[in-house]
Amino acid sequence: MTMKTETLEQIKHQMRRVKAAGGFYAKRLADIDVDKIQSQSDFEELPFSEKADLRDAYPLGLAAVPEEEIVRIHSSSGTTGTPVIIPYTQKDVDDWATLFKRCYEIAGITNKDRIQITPGYGLWTAGIGFQLGAEKLGAMTIPMGPGNTAKQIQFMEDMESTVICATSSYALLLAEEIEKRGVGDKIKLKKGVIGSERWGEKMRARIANELGVELYDIYGLTEVYGPGIAINCEYNTGMHYFDDYLYFEIIDPKTGKVLPDGELGELVITTLQKEGAPLIRYRTHDLTRKIPDDIPCPCGRKLPRIDVILGRTDDMVKVHGVNMFPGQIDDILKEIEGASSEYQVFIDHENGKDKITVFVETTLVPEERKNFEKTLKDTFKSRINIGIIPKAVEVGDLPRSEKKATRIYDYRY
Repeated sequence: MTMKTETLEQIKHQMRRVKAAGGFYAKRLADIDVDKIQSQSDFEELPFSEKADLRDAYPLGLAAVPEEEIVRIHSSSGTTGTPVIIPYTQKDVDDWATLFKRCYEIAGITNKDRIQITPGYGLWTAGIGFQLGAEKLGAMTIPMGPGNTAKQIQFMEDMESTVICATSSYALLLAEEIEKRGVGDKIKLKKGVIGSERWGEKMRARIANELGVELYDIYGLTEVYGPGIAINCEYNTGMHYFDDYLYFEIIDPKTGKVLPDGELGELVITTLQKEGAPLIRYRTHDLTRKIPDDIPCPCGRKLPRIDVILGRTDDMVKVHGVNMFPGQIDDILKEIEGASSEYQVFIDHENGKDKITVFVETTLVPEERKNFEKTLKDTFKSRINIGIIPKAVEVGDLPRSEKKATRIYDYRY
């Protein structure tokens, strides 16, 4: 995909702004003459930035505007170190609402819908982003936030919610609880907007069937507005993103070289209009691919697309010398009859060898599970060349989460 001339000019304008602001990027780009960047290949020579850089800028070293123009901050999780603080101007907040409104519209959601929002509010960008877009759309918002599943279901019934916004883990938990209570006929949901974690086709099918809804993947990250920067349409041919606000590249995670459209790699994002904390060539560590422009979407939209997120480069684990991603496991389970969407992988190191135990929920009766476990073992070996200890368990045996689900536990270190 060729960079548009106006996109390059927008990026150069952002570079001048961040250099003048005197923060992190002023140092990173100190030796670069912006006026000499004349082409896409010149741009692709610029250094990357990543989360560690943003953490080093704590608390407000990313700000590219005077403090009096900052109207809000959001923050990424600080569970692995210093949190990342992202300042927003009023324009940033308004732009985020516009992007999210576009996502709702692509999903066929209108101002006649009633949107129940279950992701958390506060420093995290999730809940408030869903709400901003819904209000911009003119829809009724029901800002539940996370947890209290009984009350969530009560409000679904009483408010006749038509759209549910949730993580895939919590959407599954809600679907299972609605089925247990036998209140499916009282639920008026038509669509689900699901974000914050990757999920496989098995999980998608379960949630869609049990809630009776059309599902839409919404993508985003705290450092770049939040959720609402890409979403799939009704044809589910990838996620449309908004190239008037964002420039996407796909790179080889090892070499940093930009990959051709269609090849799997790491998504790198440059913001084109962000004021508070613009980002230049930000490595997301999310694995996807650009869908070539010559493969049009049946919906007729001219927006570019990326594929669903396969996983993260930092989700990858190496076992027996082989790289393994959660997305590969999802693809395997999709092919195995009787396998549910829920699984957990435990990796230990015993007697000098890696030991991988894979628990998979199944609908099969106990006497059929021995063959099921053999199929699991054989398929893992043939597909990703990894030997596993397969364990079939009842549907519901593995834990459910109101937040992001953890799939792989690595106890080797």
